[in-house]
Order: sequence, then C-alpha cells, then structure tokens
Amino acid sequence: MISLTRLNGAPFVLNAELIKAIEATPDTTITLINGDHILVRESVKEVVKRAIEYGRSIRAFAT
Repeated sequence: MISLTRLNGAPFVLNAELIKAIEATPDTTITLINGDHILVRESVKEVVKRAIEYGRSIRAFAT
C-alpha cells in the first residue's frame, strides 16, 4: 500500500498492485487494472518510487 494525496488535498492509501499505468497529463493520473482513474498531487516519478519501495518491502518478507 502506498500513501498518496488527491488533488483536493485529501490523503488516501492505494494498493500499488492495482496500478496499470501512471501518466502526467499534466496532473498525475493513475489508471487502475479495473479501468478507474485517480488524479494525485504527487509526480509520476514519486508514485513510481513509492510503488517500487512497496514492492521491495513485500519481497523482503517473502524470503
């Protein structure tokens, strides 16, 4: 799970495993595997960084 911020300033937590695509249009738009779209304040680079950190933390528990 990664913590993000909606454009209106409301924080929320997203299951990073549901992310299909991330685009800057110019706001950062996250497309989920079910087709839903979420606009966030964080940059594409920051969302990717958080998703990678989440993936690494999951794999660390698997060993």
